[in-house]
Amino acid sequence: MASSSSSFAERERAALADLFEKLGPDAPTCCAGWSTAHLAAHLVVRDRRPDALAGYAAEVVGLGGPLAAWAHRLEDRLREGAPYAEVVDRVRSGPTAWSPMAWPVVARRLDVTEYAIHHEDVRRAQPAWEPRDLPRPAQDQLWALTALFARPAAGRRGLLLRRSDVPGAEQRFGAAGRTVEGEPLELLLWASGRRDVARVTVS
Repeated sequence: MASSSSSFAERERAALADLFEKLGPDAPTCCAGWSTAHLAAHLVVRDRRPDALAGYAAEVVGLGGPLAAWAHRLEDRLREGAPYAEVVDRVRSGPTAWSPMAWPVVARRLDVTEYAIHHEDVRRAQPAWEPRDLPRPAQDQLWALTALFARPAAGRRGLLLRRSDVPGAEQRFGAAGRTVEGEPLELLLWASGRRDVARVTVS
């Protein structure tokens, strides 16, 4: 378990690894067609296979193609070739020192959203889940990074994101044809495609 002095991203990683252990490899997630075993393998490949990163980047902006297909083949190989407990241990231990995902400048920008989103992907696929009450500093980190997903989500219609926990805090993307209001974690989940589990108001 991460210590109280660890970063928000590190705490999310540790909590997700704990949840993977608790639920086992066959529990559902909010990622369509993926069990906990699929998601755990995805996180390990992301952390430890730099040749998969271009494929993941393509998917974030709505593309697929051979790079994304290669990343998913790596995930399948790991999931089918290694015991689930070993894969979860690799999730918990994080990237190897030579991986770009171990570089602090990269981790600060990408790990916060990755582990917050996927932690909720597992939590919110289970019965009787409830939203978490995240501390303000964690919500502020998520708010600062929401644009990574909001820009693609805005599309041609445009988008205005409004924080429900901080009066006057807004981010506009394009013409703002839609307004989505909620706490930053909920806005991040909505912008990243988890719209049926995000607790937001859309107008």
